[in-house]
Amino acid sequence: MPVTHLLYLHGFRSSPRSTKAQKMATRVRERHPAVHWWCPQLPASPRAAMELVEQGIAGWPKDSMAVAGSSLGGFYATWVAERTGCRAVLLNPAVDPARDLAPHTGEQTAWHDPTERFVFEPGYVDELRALECGPLAGPENYFAVIAKGDEVLDWREMAGRYRGAKIKLLEGGDHALSDFDRHIDEVFAFLELA
Repeated sequence: MPVTHLLYLHGFRSSPRSTKAQKMATRVRERHPAVHWWCPQLPASPRAAMELVEQGIAGWPKDSMAVAGSSLGGFYATWVAERTGCRAVLLNPAVDPARDLAPHTGEQTAWHDPTERFVFEPGYVDELRALECGPLAGPENYFAVIAKGDEVLDWREMAGRYRGAKIKLLEGGDHALSDFDRHIDEVFAFLELA
């Protein structure tokens, strides 16, 4: 069934203003105007972030929705997909954010506006642990774009986590997927938007 509702979840310190989110939003607006697009600004608290998402998608048709997420947003997108059974696109997804973000508690600056500050509380690490999912229930529902050149996350760990899913493994690249334009067609082909 074609996707009629698409959720995009940004990464840690990121926002709906991220380059990938903007490119996805533009593509939906220009080529799939009937599709309901939502890319919320996620709160720093993982529990609050997922509560916001759950409320936002509560009325969405589970058989024609999809989620995409980058980095920490990819971890969140996995949680959403496991709960709903929807299709998911993951862009350099975080696999163990509780471990990776534990050293980053305290005040942080927003990536797209360094004047915006937020606090990543130590308790948020436990909230991330509480969102961890086990093995994928339906690996065929996932498409992961993973860059071996990711300077933040280990590509082997990402590829291992999404074993059985469709994986596009890039020989170089970076964490931001600066060459996202080269992959966006495959992302949308996998999503099968209406």
